[in-house]
Amino acid sequence: MSVVDHNLVRIFDTTLRDGEQSPGATLSSAEKLEIARQLAQLGVDIIEAGFPAASPDDLAAVQRVASEVGTQNGPIIAGLARAVEKDILTCWEGVKLAAKPRIHTFLGTSDIHLKYQTGITREKALEVIRQSVTLARSLCEDVEFSPMDAGRTDPKFLIEVCAIAVECGATTLNIPDTVGYVMPQEWGELIANLIAETPGAGPGSNVIWSVHCHNDLGLATANTLAGVVAGARQVEVTINGIGERAGNTSLEEAVMAIQTRPQFYKLRTNINTREIMKTSRMVSNYTGMHVQPNKAIVGANAFAHEAGIHQDGMLKNSSTYEIMTPETVGVTQSKLVLGKHSGRHALKVRLQELGYNIEGDALNQVFARFKDLADSKKTVTDADLQALIADEFHGPEEIFTLEDIQVVCGTMGMPTATVKMRNAEGETVIHAAVGVGPVDACYRAVDGVVKAPNTLIEYSVHSVTEGISALGEVTVRIEAPGGARSFGGYGADSDIIVASVKAYLAALNRMVAAMGIGRAPEGEAATVNVSGEKATE
Repeated sequence: MSVVDHNLVRIFDTTLRDGEQSPGATLSSAEKLEIARQLAQLGVDIIEAGFPAASPDDLAAVQRVASEVGTQNGPIIAGLARAVEKDILTCWEGVKLAAKPRIHTFLGTSDIHLKYQTGITREKALEVIRQSVTLARSLCEDVEFSPMDAGRTDPKFLIEVCAIAVECGATTLNIPDTVGYVMPQEWGELIANLIAETPGAGPGSNVIWSVHCHNDLGLATANTLAGVVAGARQVEVTINGIGERAGNTSLEEAVMAIQTRPQFYKLRTNINTREIMKTSRMVSNYTGMHVQPNKAIVGANAFAHEAGIHQDGMLKNSSTYEIMTPETVGVTQSKLVLGKHSGRHALKVRLQELGYNIEGDALNQVFARFKDLADSKKTVTDADLQALIADEFHGPEEIFTLEDIQVVCGTMGMPTATVKMRNAEGETVIHAAVGVGPVDACYRAVDGVVKAPNTLIEYSVHSVTEGISALGEVTVRIEAPGGARSFGGYGADSDIIVASVKAYLAALNRMVAAMGIGRAPEGEAATVNVSGEKATE
């Protein structure tokens, strides 16, 4: 047996087992395999691929992960089994094709579990542990044992349990806080005491101590790190912290804490942290469990700043408000969110990025308008800023106005839109067009009147109010020929098609006003022209 590297914290990922137990997070065999491949790319040391005895599909999924991901240079592939002969034999069938297989068996050891779940005495529990670990070790050299609900188990009995597991061949002892009950200080003391007092598993042995924490009180990561400080050298975690009830310890939180504070932990992991965000998004997409915006490390707001003081500091030196760079975890860059808390400095920089060099009184004038807009919107987009600049410096000029619109679409025919518009000369122009969808048809009909070539580079729809009659809000951004400038537009209406046309026409009017292009041909007022060109969207 190789000597344990006590400077390395092994990452045991149980996303495919404990994570999949989250309500609604069931994964297919193909999805499990793809996630397992990404976990290997991430650099986890052990993948718990599933619970083979749970179902034939789970067994097949574990076997596939073991054979295709569990290569000689890949991670250890583990399967979970109750301390029952049939489970352990099935688990071995699941993992034996891996180059480095592991059987992970467990039994509840707290008096609560012994009395109400298994209905056995402490003495019987010790006998079951002896038999199950001995069987597992006869099949596999790498055996992990977990005394379930260790956080509520009598500490003296827990030492007996761990000693028997080691005596029978367990190479890893995993201590689970199954219900997220323990506080960090007492958890650290428990782990330190177990390491010091368990015969055959002390600091000089090759037994690896592990911790598996749940987040019922929001302490999973704190407890896991307390265990590491106490001497645990394996942590059981999941991507995005998914898992039973309130979830498990988050892989990204535990790993980045160790990496960000090397002077405190003086430890390392094998994780390629630049793969964290990619892995997080894959798991979120496949399980359908969205990551909350303020989630540490991988949340949408983890590297976003809105407060003016924070933005000013970030623009001067990112270390003022970021303890790690976004690139470290695979995020392209930090994000300055423009909202009501943003300051003049952040607004000026963003306007410069959009091509507007505004200084002095002009900047003060725009900033005042920006604050008014930010009070009415949670986030101010680039399109909003461009619209604001156009209104402020070019005037609210409406060269073309929408009077009426009618759309026909469905499965019985091609989507067709007819627009009735008024140009700068006050003439009424009616135009019809066909598109691949109702919005495409509308935009083609508008193009037939405005005659201003452009490229649609952004189209965003979201609901402003709740309910079936919600007000729909649309923002668009178009690019002038040659990509010289872009212009934004905004529209809101209970009819999302009408809102889409309003937004597009607003952007067109700004482009026409700024660049002097696009006019309805003379003599074309009150005419109807149906265009059937193939759409390019």
